[in-house]
Amino acid sequence: MYDRVLIQMREAIRTRNYIMTLHAEEEMNDDNLSIFDIERIILTGSIIEQQKDRATEESKYLIEGDSITNGSAVVVAKMSIAGKLIIITVYKT
Repeated sequence: MYDRVLIQMREAIRTRNYIMTLHAEEEMNDDNLSIFDIERIILTGSIIEQQKDRATEESKYLIEGDSITNGSAVVVAKMSIAGKLIIITVYKT
């Protein structure tokens, strides 16, 4: 159902065309995850939900997958108008 957007997100990871919010970095560190975990979740995981941002009306997606060493986690991300992947937050499941 979300194949097109997941392909775009994976290409952004492969080409390093992404940014992480400060909140995402803090949550990543709090959950003992690394950037490699985040990349793996996006590259191998599945979109489990689409949400609309209340403030901007933009779509954001919850991608669930396995990290490298710390079990399952969810990455919340969106594609910017310019085609850059923005990683909003991450949390362990």
